[in-house]
Amino acid sequence: MLNVAAYCRVSTDKDDQANSFESQKRYFEEYIKRNPDWELTEIYADEGLTGTTTKKRKAFNKMIADAHLGKFDRVLTKEVSRFARNTVDTLQFTRELKAINIGVLFMLDNIDTLAPDGELRLTIMASLAQEESRKTSERVKWGQKRQMEKGVVFGRDMLGYDVHGGKMYINEEGAEIVKLIFHKFVNEKKGTYTISRELREAGYKTITGNAMWTNTVILKALRNEKYCGDLIQRKTYTPDYLTHAKKYNHGEEDFVVLRNHHEPIISRELWEMAQEELDKKAPSEEIKNKHSNRYPLSGKIVCGCCGHKFVARSKKRKDGSVYKAWRCYNSAQHGTSKIDKAGNHIGCDVKSQIRDEDFMLAIQKVVECLDVNRDTILKGLTDVLKIVFSYEQKQTVDKTAVQNKLTNLRSKQEKLLDLYLSEDLSKEAYREKKALYETEISELESILNGANTEIASYDYNQAINDITEYMTNLLYARERDEIFYKNLVEKIVVHSREDIDVYLNLLPHKWKVVLNSVLSTDDLCGSILSTMSVQKNWRI
Repeated sequence: MLNVAAYCRVSTDKDDQANSFESQKRYFEEYIKRNPDWELTEIYADEGLTGTTTKKRKAFNKMIADAHLGKFDRVLTKEVSRFARNTVDTLQFTRELKAINIGVLFMLDNIDTLAPDGELRLTIMASLAQEESRKTSERVKWGQKRQMEKGVVFGRDMLGYDVHGGKMYINEEGAEIVKLIFHKFVNEKKGTYTISRELREAGYKTITGNAMWTNTVILKALRNEKYCGDLIQRKTYTPDYLTHAKKYNHGEEDFVVLRNHHEPIISRELWEMAQEELDKKAPSEEIKNKHSNRYPLSGKIVCGCCGHKFVARSKKRKDGSVYKAWRCYNSAQHGTSKIDKAGNHIGCDVKSQIRDEDFMLAIQKVVECLDVNRDTILKGLTDVLKIVFSYEQKQTVDKTAVQNKLTNLRSKQEKLLDLYLSEDLSKEAYREKKALYETEISELESILNGANTEIASYDYNQAINDITEYMTNLLYARERDEIFYKNLVEKIVVHSREDIDVYLNLLPHKWKVVLNSVLSTDDLCGSILSTMSVQKNWRI
């Protein structure tokens, strides 16, 4: 008797009879019941989620965790594209399951991962599914850009404007707040911190419905061109259709700029006065705001008392060395918990300041305690590297592709001056992007002239050995790596210095960490691994 589980996913919430969520569940129930040697254990189902990444698919991640607990012997899924459209994820998880003797049966593709040719056929189908996702992403981006050029707004409601059907409509209540912000800043010469405090104490609500105004919110409002009637879209872009991670657009993609697009809330003259004032008095604040995610743990450390994020501040030790200390933003801004003049609850009683290196060492200790088969992971990595490098032994330049890229770069270079003259790009940003484009154009022209047409030979075996050694040190917690920890950690919840919860991506556990209180002194810089206790618990 085989215990059989099933996994299904639909990428839309629409009630499609053929591929709907409930339809797939019924199909698997009936299919498994027809086989007398199978016993249904559970149907894992994710609804309305993307297939290009497994990070947010809770049912999928629970299925992998249950597999390691021995809850089933086989997984049924409709087709490769329902399992994952990311080739790497597909191979990683099917290999992980195969290592514990659990096969995945892709029914419509007729692929069984336990069969001798299963992985070869799966690789081909997964690659096709991933390529279809890439083409779909490109079609969607192309269509969105055409709509943007026609004036269709892609965005959500904001302070002062409601967005309906791709159009912006003034929200009178929010518009009054916007006018007040610009009046206080330009006419009354008040700073962003003062304005945020006065709005909070007066009981004004933000777009999210609370009264917790911050200087960052004020800065963004003062810099927003929409309030004078203009519209700039594509300020962010998605460079990787697999991760869906957004990045700020610093010229990598073309902006869509439309003047006098909608009814303004403030005059263009007042908006330009605000920009001049900001350039004079708040450049350092804006630089700090733009780089709020420059640290690996930025946005991942949460206060267990008030729910605010922890922020980092640079501090000096007695010996002159600099380190980063993390502290609850609410506590740093308002001190201990209290009620302000308007009756708002502000402040926080979690006053712990924890060094960045202490958090990193805590994560390292958690990695050391992970109950995973490290040898299997390393073998899978080595196999993938060998496949990748086998296609990289020799590459010739596709001159057509190079020419297309060169044409695109020259077009972007020409548009830089327009952005600078329209004041959508600062002088520093203009010079930086111009120099970058000139360098890239020069390199591409050299290639077209016959230089660098082949990639230099490289010792790929040595590269595989170097990468494997590096990953071995990471997996066995012999060394720390900020980028690795940034992607590994989902969040860290700080209740106090003596009570810290560490959550890792894709794992159904949390780890409780206790830091020795003596480690908060400036003089102590040594390792804390020996003075740290770690306990694994199930996530709630």
